[in-house]
Formats: sequence, structure tokens, C-alpha cells
Amino acid sequence: MQKIPMFINGDWVHADGEDLLNVTNPSTGEVLAQIINASEAQVNEAVRSARLAFESEEWRQTRAFERGQLLVECARYIRMHAEEWSLLECRDVGKPLTQARADIEAAARYFEFYGGAADKVMGDTIPIEDGLLNAVVLEPVGITVHIVPWNYPIQITARSVAAAIATGNAVIVKSAEDTPLTTHAMTEWFADKLPKGIFQHITGLGRDVGPYLTSHPDINHITFTGSVPTGIAVMKAAAENVVPVTLELGGKSPNIVFADAPMEQAVEGVLRAIVQNAGQTCSAGARLLIEECAKESFIAQLVERFQALTVGPGEADVDMGPLLNERQYTKISALLQQAKDDGYVITGGETLSIAGYENGYYIQPTILDGVDAHHTLAQEEIFGPVLTVLTFTTVDEAITLANSTDYGLVAGVWSNDLDTAHYVASRVKAGQVFINNYGAAGGIQMPFGGYKKSGIGREKGFVALRNYTQMKNIAIRYAPPNRM
Repeated sequence: MQKIPMFINGDWVHADGEDLLNVTNPSTGEVLAQIINASEAQVNEAVRSARLAFESEEWRQTRAFERGQLLVECARYIRMHAEEWSLLECRDVGKPLTQARADIEAAARYFEFYGGAADKVMGDTIPIEDGLLNAVVLEPVGITVHIVPWNYPIQITARSVAAAIATGNAVIVKSAEDTPLTTHAMTEWFADKLPKGIFQHITGLGRDVGPYLTSHPDINHITFTGSVPTGIAVMKAAAENVVPVTLELGGKSPNIVFADAPMEQAVEGVLRAIVQNAGQTCSAGARLLIEECAKESFIAQLVERFQALTVGPGEADVDMGPLLNERQYTKISALLQQAKDDGYVITGGETLSIAGYENGYYIQPTILDGVDAHHTLAQEEIFGPVLTVLTFTTVDEAITLANSTDYGLVAGVWSNDLDTAHYVASRVKAGQVFINNYGAAGGIQMPFGGYKKSGIGREKGFVALRNYTQMKNIAIRYAPPNRM
């Protein structure tokens, strides 16, 4: 049994009487490894060493382009180990191998992108008056905490850590207890390349370890991806110490399909938006809003595609893998049983037993129809491969339906009429709107974040660099030199 150590203050911290937690392969139920449930003392040591590292002359004198070179080197290292890490991510999360490979490449791209950006984070000057030079300087915030969810562990670690290091911060990563393996693999690279304390990796139960980090008085920024209730708790803890947060809290994202849409692409886009990673994606297209006159034909095509999907272990590289764990499986199984009892299921809705993988957490991709727009099934995040169908007859009705939840992360608009598409995009309350596509291949460069309860702030792209900097204004009075 592999025991995964933490990495604190430049040292590997191995289990020594600590509580150990099992890391399980969702495809098989097999225990892959064990991790430490970090103590408050260990978290305090990580923060202490991060502070020393951040304020050290060694790190202060590491120039921006040198930080960038390190990040680009990390991208190369990730690609060197791409197949090995893809298999690790596949086993850890349960996602199909093709999707795991895409995640590894995305992680490399984040390090590459922010490596190239590191020496381009620049301030400005403001004209005030003759004899006064006013400069705006961007400085690192200090110690940044990154609380990573279980659904895209290496991607989400990379997207915020790369931006934080590019801007000169010390980072502490808290992995999800279910999926720490690829972050640990990445940590092995950082252990040899960065001054001790600049990158640290902590493991453990979110409900135990998270509060130690979020309430710590000596951290300077928290990036959290997860549920709304936990995000609220993170924000409350951070507020006690006036610490800024970047929160990405999920969604109930709509795909809005008009009768004049490019139907073949729309069917495929709607399908992929809900079954990728078994629907365990914050930006999953969990609602289909379909124009009434196009519904019958569109749903018939969609049902046919759903029923043709292969479900099985991630390593078999099927269309859809299992749910993450027993907790997810139990919750969604109960929800589907109630949906069947209420007559909403038009395809799917069953749990699955896969020969040779009976201990895995498999369910059928499912479409629900006849659900009222205000029903829980149409309002709350299910976090599984469950698509809820709603209909509209006018453009304004489509917009009202799209905006009818507490979330506002992503939306897809499908129409060949660009007037309609642009009008809807301008009225939908979502942080990202895709027209005749959904997801844009990950969009490393594209700002990502939500309206309403989908979160605060933006990640990805150049804008994310501002999360990890603080602005200082310096005004210098000068006088003309004495003339002979």
C-alpha cells in the first residue's frame, strides 16, 4: 500500500501515527493509496515556512523571467510524464483515459501560459502634475492557499498555482482527499526546483484541514473551487482576517437550442456538456432549454446518442466512467429513483453493474423531461450525468429560463441567427457564454468564473494574475536640478 507523504517546509512528511485516509479507484473500488489527515500543527508549520520563504532574499531576488522559465520547465516535465500521469488521473478520478490525457495537457498549458506571462505583469504611471512622478506597482500578495476539488485535480491545481508562482507568491495546496495523486506527482518536481516553503502540498479531509487554512491569520489569499455551502464557509473564515478570496462554486448551466440551430453540432455539444467526467463538472450543461417546435426531433436524436454511449472503467477509455465515490453514487441513485417514480426519466435512470467491476460506481447517463422549471431537479446542481429538459417558445422566455437559477457560470447558445445569439448572450447572466459550441477546448486563455452563487472573481487568462497581486501607488516629488 503506497502511503502518500505531504510536502512541508522542503521536507516530505510521512505518516507517523496520524490518521490515514484511503484513496480509492472509483472504477473498481480498489484502494490505491493512503494519505495523511493533516493536523493543525502541520498546517501552522506550512504557513510559517511559506512566510519565511516568501520574505527570503532568495525568493525576492528571483526575477520574473526566471520564475517564468521555471514554470515553462514544469510544463515540459508534465509532458514528459503525460502517459504515466494520465493513467494516474484516470485511476484516481475514474474518468476515461482520453479525458485524463486532455487534463494533463491542460495542466502543462497552464504552466506554459503563465510561464510566458510572468515577466509581463506590469504597472503603470499616472500623469498628475509637473514635478510629480506617480507609479502604480503590482506586488505579490504573499501566501496563497489553493483548495482543490476532486473532479479535475491536476487541471485546477495547475491553473491557480501557475498564476500565483508567476507573480511571485508562496503557495500552499490542499488536495481533495479523494484525488491527491497527480498533485503529489507534480510536487515531486517542485521539491527539487523551488526554494523550500514556496510550494507545499497538504492532504486530508476538507472538513478537518480546510478550516485550519482558511482561518489562519497569516495567509493572504484563498482560491477555492467547490460547493456553494463550503464556499460560503471559506468566505466567512477569510473575512475574519480580511483575506480576499477567489471562489468558483459550480452551476446549473443551460444549453439554449433554437429551432434554427446547427442541429448535428448542437446534439453533440449538449451530449458532451453533460456526460464529460460523468457530469461531475462545475460547468456541466445540466439543463437543455429547447425551442418547443424543435423539441421532438432534437430529443429523439439526443436519446439515441445517450443510449449509444459506453459506460465502464476509465482505463477502458469508454465514453463515460463511474461516479467518484459511494457518497456520490448513493445520492444520485436516490435522486434518480425519485425521478423515475415521478415519471420524469425518458432514458437512463438506472444504476449499472459492469462485469469485472462490480464495486465501481456506475450509473446510466440520464435525460429527464416534464420537470417544472422551479423543481429541485431544474434548480440544484446534481453533479452527475443527468440532463433536465425545459422548453420555450420565445426568445425572452428562453432568457428568463436561463436566468431562473441561483447560478450563473456558463451558458451555451445554439442558433444560426447571429442577431438572436448575440442578443441572448448579452442577456444571460453567466460568466462564460458559448455560441454554437460549448467549452472551447478548455480555454486556458479565457477568463472563467461566475455570476450570482457561481462564485467571486475569475480564473484563467491574464485576468487571473490580478488575483495574486496587490497594487501599490508610489508618488515621487522631484525638482529641477540647480542650474549654473
